[in-house]
Amino acid sequence: MKINELRELTKDELQLKLNDFTEEMFNLRVQKATNRLENPMRIKAVRKDIARINTLLTEMERGNNGK
Repeated sequence: MKINELRELTKDELQLKLNDFTEEMFNLRVQKATNRLENPMRIKAVRKDIARINTLLTEMERGNNGK
């Protein structure tokens, strides 16, 4: 997801997305361990999405709102 799309979401929606991406990351790691991973670049994309969401949550917590 792009950062602009994430900025439009509320804190609760971001938490839900974070949970979804964390679960997806777990599933991707299991697939990698069992040699069933079809797209290895998806791990990198999900990891970056998790980092983006964590950054936005931190900004919201500090009151910066990305500005």
